[in-house]
Amino acid sequence: MAEETSARGTPIGLYGHEGPEAIGPGEVAATALAGAWVLLTGGYFALFGPEGTDGLRGVLILLAVFLPVALIWVAVMVMRSTRVLRAEAARLESAVDALRHAYVSQAQGGRNEPGPDSISRKLDEIAAAQRKTETALAVFSSTRAAARNAGGSPRPAEPAPAASTPPAQSGDQASLALSTPPDAMGPAIGTTDLIRALNFPDTPDDADGFAALRRALKDRPSAQLIQAAQDVLTLLSEDGIYMDDLRPDMARPEIWRRFAQGSRGREIAALGGIRDRSSLALAAARMREDPIFRDAAHHFLRLYDKGFARFEPEASDAEISDFADTRSSRAFMLLGRVAGTFD
Repeated sequence: MAEETSARGTPIGLYGHEGPEAIGPGEVAATALAGAWVLLTGGYFALFGPEGTDGLRGVLILLAVFLPVALIWVAVMVMRSTRVLRAEAARLESAVDALRHAYVSQAQGGRNEPGPDSISRKLDEIAAAQRKTETALAVFSSTRAAARNAGGSPRPAEPAPAASTPPAQSGDQASLALSTPPDAMGPAIGTTDLIRALNFPDTPDDADGFAALRRALKDRPSAQLIQAAQDVLTLLSEDGIYMDDLRPDMARPEIWRRFAQGSRGREIAALGGIRDRSSLALAAARMREDPIFRDAAHHFLRLYDKGFARFEPEASDAEISDFADTRSSRAFMLLGRVAGTFD
């Protein structure tokens, strides 16, 4: 049976390394050298040694004959052990190289040719996230409708006054009233309600949190920011990233004010206070590989930028600190570092 060969060309035995029982050139040379030494010293003492040696002289003769032989074989055993260790190291190195190549090939194949199972799993995750979002919106909408009906019966709609506009000429196009009515914008939201809404209710029994959330959803820009924050928090939770587990380094209020006034880059680098390496690595990988997550993250970052710019002029330093400590702000710190907002 032909012997297997390692990555470096060394023969491999039945047990994955060079067979210790194999006789190499070192053993042959050591045997010849030991035999020659015994013959030479034995012949010398037999021919030229003194007759009638006592006990001590005999011990010295034996040491002179056999001690060099023992030293020779100690060196041979060391060389033999070194050869076995080198063969074992070569075997381990080839096994590690094979595992590395297999892992790289599998990773490249997974990126280039995603199988139907991975595509189905991704579609199921997207559908689940969409159902969560629709359920939350339905709860918020029904609660808002119940609050509006409890306040009294709606007033009958008043007929709109007829517009006294001249008829359009034959070559002109009639103008369309596309501006948003003032009463459709909803009341302005207070800073306290916005902060509580962006932190989201802590428990299903958090009545104050849900009340603040309902009031914030009546303001269209705030509702858009809250919806975007809810989307990214849901997507991050799929990777096991929860805002309550993060402990960011909080920046001073004046740095947040500079951010609201348009400063970017290293001037506001202190805002990226998330230092959790696992969360940053998972979010960065998801940002690279998942286009839906990437679009949702950039959409949230844009709305957060605009929302905080509206919030900052009327907020005190204490309110800015509370705003920065919300779950939505922690998501901003995490995604901002991944997207390079603070670089």
